[in-house]
Amino acid sequence: MSAGSPVIVINFKNYPEAQGEGALRLARSAERASGRVGRAIMVAPPQTSLMHVARSVSIPVLAQHVDDVEPSNTTGFVPPESVGAAGAAGSLINHSEHRLPEDAVGRLVRRLRGLGLVSIVCASTPEEAARLARFSPDYVAIEPPELIGTGRAVSRVAPDIVRRGVEAVRSVSGDVKVLCGAGVTNGEDVRAALRLGAVGVLVSSAVVRARDPEAKILELAGQL
Repeated sequence: MSAGSPVIVINFKNYPEAQGEGALRLARSAERASGRVGRAIMVAPPQTSLMHVARSVSIPVLAQHVDDVEPSNTTGFVPPESVGAAGAAGSLINHSEHRLPEDAVGRLVRRLRGLGLVSIVCASTPEEAARLARFSPDYVAIEPPELIGTGRAVSRVAPDIVRRGVEAVRSVSGDVKVLCGAGVTNGEDVRAALRLGAVGVLVSSAVVRARDPEAKILELAGQL
């Protein structure tokens, strides 16, 4: 999968539906949907399920977070090397629910790159997106925290944030691709994100908490 391919990233967070075997059921739904529509879908299960899911599905599996620590006496932390050893394809970094100092983001992007792993760096504003793009992650995801989980997609209620975010990232690097997150719920939200210059979306509760997650994934991925 090239960094410029249209993509949907599904963050399972720690919702009840994603605990234990629920994470694998969701990942398999995403895998089937990816095969049906021929589009790239990545999933980020809870950290406790990372290796189990990564070894069970063919689509890329991401960690939800990595820590800026070495694989040593760092109890409870998750260094990038542990993510790679678990079979993950990469990691989210700096999600609004797990923020990091910007210098740590830069170090983690470099470490993931050195391990051959994908980095998806989250940014709350276009200005932050530009600052983080200088580290050359694979993706920057624009996610205003006030819209996360609201069902009000940033691509439709605040399109200028996405537009300015895309422009800001491109002004720093033409190689860093932009994802649109926060409130993404339906196919029109995805279409709006693509019109604004994003290559895909970062989505969570709309899929994980859906009555029929596979149908919801198909709805979203069918717009890529």
